[in-house]
Amino acid sequence: MNQKYLIPLTAVFLLFLVAYTGVEGAGLQWFFGFVFPYVALVIFVAGFVYKVLGWAASAVPFRIPTTCGQQKSLPWIKQNAIDNPSTSMGVVVRMILEIFLFRSLFRNTKAAFNKNVSNRLSYSWEIFLWLGALAFHYAFLVVILRHFRFFTSPVPSCLQFLEKLDGIVQLGLPGIFLSGVVLLAATLFLLARRIFDAKVTYISQAADYFPLFLIIAIAATGIAMRYFTKVDIIGIKTLTMGLATFSYVIPEGVGGLFYAHLFLVSILFIYFPMSKLMHMGGIFLSPTRNMANNTRMKRHINPWNYDVDIHTYEQYEDHFREKMIEAGLPVDKKE
Repeated sequence: MNQKYLIPLTAVFLLFLVAYTGVEGAGLQWFFGFVFPYVALVIFVAGFVYKVLGWAASAVPFRIPTTCGQQKSLPWIKQNAIDNPSTSMGVVVRMILEIFLFRSLFRNTKAAFNKNVSNRLSYSWEIFLWLGALAFHYAFLVVILRHFRFFTSPVPSCLQFLEKLDGIVQLGLPGIFLSGVVLLAATLFLLARRIFDAKVTYISQAADYFPLFLIIAIAATGIAMRYFTKVDIIGIKTLTMGLATFSYVIPEGVGGLFYAHLFLVSILFIYFPMSKLMHMGGIFLSPTRNMANNTRMKRHINPWNYDVDIHTYEQYEDHFREKMIEAGLPVDKKE
């Protein structure tokens, strides 16, 4: 097995064992149930703010938007106002489509040699990555929103409606939440793509596999607690409300599987600001997306192009004239 995904897989498994054995064997519910989640939340917020402020302070002296269509030019040439916007409204529309529908990923293509036509390189539309990414992100969003019911009392009506909509498929008891199943399936698809697609495997590193294995473990433990093992929902609600209200409560009857699940979620929070997952915040500050391409309508002057003291040839010759004459080099002035 490739070490690029064997090491992250082993790391996630060991993290699960640390929490599970720490609770079941050492009775460290107070650490995995309260101390570590608070530490993870502080690191997540601080790291997220630090990264965003760093990006916001980065200078962007030139217009560098990604252009995927015709720029605004002559009146008789039709402009692509969304993929190559020249106005602020066009940028807003482009950002909305990018954030909510992954518009750029929708146009994704793959290159392959066509053996039927003399091994000629051909391109084809690749929609499965777009579908998998869309399913993954929206399922993850629904799962996060649905879990807010553990931290609120009474549960807001909007969360109750979302939960009913998510559990519309009633097959046995308890009912199936579609978001959890879709999240696990979409993450497995993204993982399989990294493992079995040779081109993607070549550019993938261990840091690309770790969050996938971590999210799979989180989804799998969550599904296991809901459908296969018996967990004390009242005890879990008591613990989570204690987290939300900063009150130290360790309920009885909450097994190690829940604490392992919570520990893995905390690890994801800690890992988030220092990983590629920060594209969630970076997309809003990406100059290739949030800038209008109006270089033909407005002159942009580099703010770094300040006056610089230069060393002229006359000054150079004055400084080295004697040595140049000794070396036999021609000079404009003898003295």
